[in-house]
Amino acid sequence: MDYADARKRMVDGQLRPNKVTDPRLLEALRELPRERFVPPAVQVRAYADEEVPLPGGRALMEPMILARLLQLAGVRPGDRALVLGAGTGYGAAVLARIGARVVAVEEDAGLLAIARTALAACLPAGAVRLETGSPVRGYPGGAPYDVVLIEGEIPEVPPAIAEQLAEGGRLVGVLRGGRAVLGQRLGGGFTATPAFDCRAAPLPAFAETVGFVF
Repeated sequence: MDYADARKRMVDGQLRPNKVTDPRLLEALRELPRERFVPPAVQVRAYADEEVPLPGGRALMEPMILARLLQLAGVRPGDRALVLGAGTGYGAAVLARIGARVVAVEEDAGLLAIARTALAACLPAGAVRLETGSPVRGYPGGAPYDVVLIEGEIPEVPPAIAEQLAEGGRLVGVLRGGRAVLGQRLGGGFTATPAFDCRAAPLPAFAETVGFVF
């Protein structure tokens, strides 16, 4: 399979027609080898317009949904970014390629192993800081963050994560019921608004969390 051609077709056929217009984001998605972030057995599905199954019942988010979430976040070069439920590291890698300083949190050892190998092959050393732990707690040690990406569906946003945003910080993710959401911390408070309809695989760690409901 010609993966370079598949990346071009993903950008031109899936992303551009679905309101993804940020040139830095499109370039990153065109250049990053998404196939490295999935197990060999499913690499041929890496550029399909659907989730790619991962070990442990997880999934690599559909390219269009990830791209729209990152565009919604308005990532600027130098932003401190936190990725929760980072899986195999693809979303974290895209953030790093568009200039963010990234901390990525994942609790599944098998997915972390794929992420370490893929990130080492695609990015300079230290571009993404991988941390082992539950995504429900965020990563207070690196806070405050300008951007938080939750890479999967959650019931609601836990207050502990919203509190790790810097003033003016943005949080993007998918809430149960099929709604992408943009959350912002302004004036010390946290508010969120629905952005577009979509679906993503649930993050098991968030199943019992209590948080903000929108």
